[in-house]
Amino acid sequence: MGLSVTISAADAQDAEHILKLQYLCYQSEAELYGDWSIEPLTQSLDALRAELDEGYGLVARLGDEVVASVRGRLDEDGTVRIAKLIVHPRMRRHGLGGRLLDGIERHFAAAAPATASAKRYQLFTGHRSEGNLRLYRSKGYAQVSTRELGPKLTLVTLEKAA
Repeated sequence: MGLSVTISAADAQDAEHILKLQYLCYQSEAELYGDWSIEPLTQSLDALRAELDEGYGLVARLGDEVVASVRGRLDEDGTVRIAKLIVHPRMRRHGLGGRLLDGIERHFAAAAPATASAKRYQLFTGHRSEGNLRLYRSKGYAQVSTRELGPKLTLVTLEKAA
């Protein structure tokens, strides 16, 4: 009998699993841009725990294994900043990233109090990360800016209305 993927809120006990998965998932990005010093590969466990404490995270599990994750936080201006959407390489191209993106948006749409409601969702990726760009555009995100970080990397910021 096969296992199905379940999605739930991330908690402190998930942090180490998320960090290991993040390290695995960002290898391909580091290779794509020729830069192994990118923040997802150098982030400490304490910094990841702080992100979870300050915002909200989701994990996808296949049985007991964390196979995907995403994090987000709501700014004072109503922008939900979505970050580090990761899917284990063997689980990619099966809709899991889209499910997590939908889930984090639903959380902030439902959880935000009236005084600090989500007005927009925003995320970013590298200009050569075609799979990421394709997913985000398919979910209604549109490019709003670019920022050159160096000769090899331009960050593309995308957003959509909440």
